Amino acid sequence: MADFGPIDIHTPEIQASTSKSEYAYTWIRGHIDRHQFGPGYRLVLASLADELDMSVVPVREAIRRLEAEGLVTFERNVGARVALVDADRYTDTMQSLGIIEGAATALAAPLLTEELLSRAEAINARMDTLLANFDPHTFTILNQQFHATLFEACPNKHLVELVERDWARLAGLRDSTFSFVPDRAAHSVQEHAALIRLIRDGADGLRIEIAAREHRDHTLQAYRASRSLPSAN
Repeated sequence: MADFGPIDIHTPEIQASTSKSEYAYTWIRGHIDRHQFGPGYRLVLASLADELDMSVVPVREAIRRLEAEGLVTFERNVGARVALVDADRYTDTMQSLGIIEGAATALAAPLLTEELLSRAEAINARMDTLLANFDPHTFTILNQQFHATLFEACPNKHLVELVERDWARLAGLRDSTFSFVPDRAAHSVQEHAALIRLIRDGADGLRIEIAAREHRDHTLQAYRASRSLPSAN
């Protein structure tokens, strides 16, 4: 468990803050349950204390309790963050999405016009500009737009529906994977550019499918490494 600093539970301040700690816990827990504080959201003690009109002491205790319950994680030099809702479901969804999105992208590749490829490049360029002042939520929105531009031309509409279903499922599990692995963002932009080059060069479908699938798997493995989870491979 994280160490937010020493606390003497016998001090009058702590004894008087018991009910406030319970209130802070209920308030923060409610925001997590309603996805108002999504996975990866930073829980800043001072900001929360100001919002709740109390000192940081009861807020700190509430966060410790949430951490003990597995709803909050603590990282050195980062602080407290809302944990991923269900790591197993996230892993399963990312793995299945890699397979079906890779297939959809490969089937769509011969149908992608210069206009669509240029649109994908423009989106990726916007993602690149975010790297200097990183915003994981906006980056994730652009990331989805990039991939949608490449797979929505897929002639197999059932496959497109499956991809969109898994994207929606991911949105319910976390706000942004890049909140957990911000260093992955730059590599993702580079892999996007490589994927577009493959499509422009007329690479065969299998090669495009593998590249798209590996791109998704690289993000999953970066997340697992950041959480010290065993590799699925």
